[in-house]
Amino acid sequence: MVGFSLDNPLTVLATFAFALFSWFLFTRLFFSLSRKSSNAPPAVPGLPVLGNLLQLKSKKPHMTFTKWAEAYGPVYSIKTGATTLVVLNSTDVAKEALVDRFSSISTRKLSKALQILTCDKAMVAMSDYGEEHKLMKRCILTSLLGSNAQKQHRFDRNTMIENMMQSLHDEVKDNPTGSICIRDIIKKELFTFSLKKALGRDVGSVYVEELGRTVSKWEIYDILVIEPMMGALEVDWRDFFPYLRWIPNRTVEERIQRMDFHKTAVMTALIQEQKKRFAMDEEKDCYLNFLLSEAKTLSEKQIITLTWEAIIEASDTTMVAAEWAMFELAKNPKLQNCLYDEIHKICGEDKLIEDVLHRLPYLNAVFHETLRKHSPVAIMPPRYVHEDTQIGGFTIPAGSEIALNLYGCNMNKNVWEKPEEWRPERFLNGKYEQMDLFKTMAFGGGKRVCAGALQAMTIVCTAIGRFVQEFEWRLNGEEEDTEELVLLTTHKLKPMQASITPRSKILQTYG
Repeated sequence: MVGFSLDNPLTVLATFAFALFSWFLFTRLFFSLSRKSSNAPPAVPGLPVLGNLLQLKSKKPHMTFTKWAEAYGPVYSIKTGATTLVVLNSTDVAKEALVDRFSSISTRKLSKALQILTCDKAMVAMSDYGEEHKLMKRCILTSLLGSNAQKQHRFDRNTMIENMMQSLHDEVKDNPTGSICIRDIIKKELFTFSLKKALGRDVGSVYVEELGRTVSKWEIYDILVIEPMMGALEVDWRDFFPYLRWIPNRTVEERIQRMDFHKTAVMTALIQEQKKRFAMDEEKDCYLNFLLSEAKTLSEKQIITLTWEAIIEASDTTMVAAEWAMFELAKNPKLQNCLYDEIHKICGEDKLIEDVLHRLPYLNAVFHETLRKHSPVAIMPPRYVHEDTQIGGFTIPAGSEIALNLYGCNMNKNVWEKPEEWRPERFLNGKYEQMDLFKTMAFGGGKRVCAGALQAMTIVCTAIGRFVQEFEWRLNGEEEDTEELVLLTTHKLKPMQASITPRSKILQTYG
């Protein structure tokens, strides 16, 4: 006999169906009595109650959004259950939203998964704009990402790049005809760099009391980087139907809670270990120590989350951009040679260093064209509209959400000629300033602009330049392999495999 329990699938299904039907009748009555705005964005037709949710079941919503933009224009609305989502698909309306209309859309409405993983917005990227956000952003700029901090951390960046080059030379020496997986090399050095900057040193392993075991460095990477990125995309249908939040969804809840427990346990262990070192007057030049000594109003939860944020954000998006750039250069020998010739003209036989980046317009164009075609974040996390506003000539009512489809902006045929092609020269026509970081909106804009933009550009451009300066790159039979794996960022689905040949004149003897 079937008992009445919310854990019983039949009961849940029946309850859900009744609630949906009731909500459908309510919304039909409501909208029939309401006066529709004559200036609303065009709406993509969808189903009653569900709206456009079934049309978004693909794991690549940025591509679906872009197709809709061709039919409905750069600004349109969709229904995701009980929420109206306004999607922006051009750079002009994106800038208008992020800069001119910032005061109306300065907050975020997070999914349940992101609410848990970010400890209810206790990090710079997801916090609501206000005094607390300003404090957290000031901390990360002062200690890690601002221009003065970047000067202080140059030695560590140089060390990271040299380690990458050493690994490439070792690979060629050990296996001259083999394939190189550039992702593994970049990932290893970026994660090490992020640990040093956040915690003060590289970490080989740490004992985690809550887990009852010692966790290795690459287990730490999975727990702090990979798992949260996967968890951030976890779909809980109750996010779309908040009035049904009372119905359990234990499978998803337990999975996200488990990820958060592991993340918090590992971060707590790492922080406690570093506090012991600080107490013994060992090296203290790191973000964690800055937070502990300078930001005394922050709670323990905020310190854990902010330190974790510095690790995850430095470890992933930079790697994604660098791998896609090298994939495109290896696929296009002619363009790769253009970059090599520019570097050789400026640097001669000296190693490329950060000081000459401003003199390498083609290298900068390679960077920005990669962000255009392969934006590490295809869709920015939605902003919540807390007061009626105007975007693109349309009225956006309070209670809506705004999603910026970066992929759609950068594939807009009205703005970019042949956007499906990777053509760095499109950034050499004088339309943009040489060091303009926001050509493709990849770093956002306005008061919420990405704090790590300068560091990302410096690391990626230096790495790409050195890779091409010292090696000739050729793909191993994957010229058309542009498939993406969408986590929170758009990884290349299959790691790039390439054959590399040292240039005729090696700049340094690698042991």
